[in-house]
Amino acid sequence: MSRLVLGVTTVFVAIWAALLFRYSPKPHSHSHSHRHRRLFTVEELALYNGTDESLPILLGILGSVFDVTKGKSHYGTGGGYNHFSGRDASRAFVSGNFTGDGLTDSLRGLSSNEVKSVVDWRDFYFRSYTFVGKLVGRYYDSQGNPTKYLKGVEVKAARGAQLLEKQKKEEAKQPSCNSRWSQEDGGEVWCDVGIPRLVQRPLEIALTGKMSKRCACFKEEQLSQPGLEVYAGCDFLAKSCRV
Repeated sequence: MSRLVLGVTTVFVAIWAALLFRYSPKPHSHSHSHRHRRLFTVEELALYNGTDESLPILLGILGSVFDVTKGKSHYGTGGGYNHFSGRDASRAFVSGNFTGDGLTDSLRGLSSNEVKSVVDWRDFYFRSYTFVGKLVGRYYDSQGNPTKYLKGVEVKAARGAQLLEKQKKEEAKQPSCNSRWSQEDGGEVWCDVGIPRLVQRPLEIALTGKMSKRCACFKEEQLSQPGLEVYAGCDFLAKSCRV
């Protein structure tokens, strides 16, 4: 009898353990989780540039490596984005320079807005493709830990996002002009309410490293404000101007 009870108990414990293992909640994996992923050297990543049909196609951006094989028509040999495959060419995502020194992971000299755009591109790949590992070098060390360069990029991108939001709020206080352009007639700006003026965008220096202007609509009593520029060839109180 004791052997029978022991046998039944053993079977019950085994079944209970199996059920516990099966239905225990599993830890949720985050799309940006960097655990248990491969570390690539520059030379290793270069092998996955689409020339070897037996290998997946990989690209790096800010040191994160993604499998883009499902986009083979774009990233494979002869594809329009093949210059990104088998390397980290982070800078080219915003510079548009796809040759020589342009295909680099260095973001030196880029503005806050441009760095933010690169980070946005990286986030696009996290959403759209499979993250497979990290590239050892500028952005990750040999243990797969973020370097000071990656942390600096993240800080600068966050600053760019803050400045962009501030600029939007500031410019919302003064409505922008309507505009249109055609090859036959050229360009035109106009205001439904108010008079068009060119004004500087003071936050643009911090965002892009360059000063730029925009067309905004002002009431007649506001036209004495400093910094308002009348469009060349346009009457002082005209509601539309050719540009």
